[in-house]
Amino acid sequence: MKSRLFIISQYLLPHHLLSRLAGCIAECRVRWFKNAFTQWFAKRYQVNMSEALVEDVTAYEHFNAFFTRALKPDARTLDTTPGAILCPADGAVSQLGPIEHGRIFQAKGHSFSALELLGGDPALAAPFMGGQFATIYLSPKDYHRVHMPLAGTLREMVYVPGRLFSVNQTTAENVPELFARNERVVCLFDTERGPMAVVLVGAMIVASIETVWAGLVTPPKRELKTFRYDDAARAPIHLEKGAELGRFKLGSTAIVLFGQDQVKWAEELTAGSAVRMGQGLALPAQA
Repeated sequence: MKSRLFIISQYLLPHHLLSRLAGCIAECRVRWFKNAFTQWFAKRYQVNMSEALVEDVTAYEHFNAFFTRALKPDARTLDTTPGAILCPADGAVSQLGPIEHGRIFQAKGHSFSALELLGGDPALAAPFMGGQFATIYLSPKDYHRVHMPLAGTLREMVYVPGRLFSVNQTTAENVPELFARNERVVCLFDTERGPMAVVLVGAMIVASIETVWAGLVTPPKRELKTFRYDDAARAPIHLEKGAELGRFKLGSTAIVLFGQDQVKWAEELTAGSAVRMGQGLALPAQA
């Protein structure tokens, strides 16, 4: 009954208004308020501050600074296996596997369109048909910066407007086409494994999504917007394997896509597997 009421409320709540309000709270610099709220959050979700570059939760200027905190240089180890594709974020595997008939498995009989996930452009989606996907869910306690699974050169970024449903397991099991309905930022890279998409999916009370090259991704209007980065007028943006790509101000989901016959997921990973940024997520398909 509780789950049913939660799902119904997801459809009725004013997603963007709530997220804007949450954003204001998260940026509040009033010391007594931001300290109390940050301390409560760290305790409630058992955040491991011993691995944070700044361990004192009251030292952050506001909650968002705490939430997107940097880690100590040795807090994460990058897998050095030749050809390894790295996990882009801390969290848990929601699902991973093949993209079949243009669809990506979500949960419990639900799937969503890869074409719609990427913004509806058939040319953009074509290289990923018959390929592979991995969906990583970031919980509130996790490190919320997203990193490069492979070295790559940015080709295109697409802002796709949408709703802001929660992205937890209950919602994934009950809201059809969840990840193709929520607001998201699609990042397309050219890599040694061909085209790679890293999709940063927004969620309820996610105040914003940032990338390292564009900062806060907030188009003037909430409408589909494409940004090209492969023209001769601008210097190429190249990010090394393991480099920071972007971050969520409050938690959400990252989805990684590769083309056909390019990667094979690590055998030990299944739905629900806990993962950390930098661990091996996959290997080249022919390895």
